[in-house]
Amino acid sequence: MLNPVHLRTLVEVVKTGSFAEAARSLGYTSSAVSQQVSAFERAVGVTLFEREAHSIRPASAALFIAERGAELLAALDGFEQEIAGMVKGLRGRLRLGTFPTASARVVPHAVARLTAERPDAEILLDEAEPDDVLPLVLDGSLDLALVYAYDLVPRTWPDELTVLPLLTESLLVVLPEGHAAARAHVRIEDLRDERWVSSRDGTAGSTCAVRLCAAHGFTPRITFRSNDYGVVQGLVRAGVGVALVPALGYEALPGTVGRLVRGKPLRRHVFAIHRTANANPLLRDALTALAAACDLVADEHLARA
Repeated sequence: MLNPVHLRTLVEVVKTGSFAEAARSLGYTSSAVSQQVSAFERAVGVTLFEREAHSIRPASAALFIAERGAELLAALDGFEQEIAGMVKGLRGRLRLGTFPTASARVVPHAVARLTAERPDAEILLDEAEPDDVLPLVLDGSLDLALVYAYDLVPRTWPDELTVLPLLTESLLVVLPEGHAAARAHVRIEDLRDERWVSSRDGTAGSTCAVRLCAAHGFTPRITFRSNDYGVVQGLVRAGVGVALVPALGYEALPGTVGRLVRGKPLRRHVFAIHRTANANPLLRDALTALAAACDLVADEHLARA
């Protein structure tokens, strides 16, 4: 295998036409330059210079290698700069997992900040629910993920993960505009005879709604299911049911109203998780950008709740 140090020395010798001049340019002794050239000749198996008493003459092989070698050394220098940029977090790739409501409200702000600070970094997004992204974080397929947990559906995270709380959002009961129960704070027991729109069976959102209603003495009659909160609100707007929606998923649009539940606050908590051992240089900046984005989203969208 060719030694890039020897290649750089050869290129400099051809350029200057002298071992002594090359030594001065590179900061070596003439003897060191001569030894490196000899080592290079042994590696390629051909004599590269005609040596005379007070001069040298490059052979055609030396001219060829020096020309091509200069290109390779320039590429190597560029590669070294890219590596240095990656180590400093200026370059590289970050793989981020996120769930749909965070994708719409939080991630755009965070990505905008991160790309402004690190324009040469590559950000890859993968959207899924927490149970789906968790194994991807654990096996290293994702560097970082946004996940959530409901007060009424608590969960724990594996010990090898670092878990950073980012945002606490209220849960809102979404009702058709003009609904009799649409007071400042909704009494859940007033909705026992309503049809409900919920996320898919077995999801944390659906389990939360069922547990909330059970705490008020009834089982909700869930007749429509969708994991898209736009669809959920559309069904509510059409008057076919009521729903429990996290604040990130609520849009204040004509035809529906969102109200807090009377009594103890109902909340969903958003976290960033990553493997504690993950050494990706972009990770710290990404966490800072996500925290700032959550602060901005809280100011914009959650203050009303």
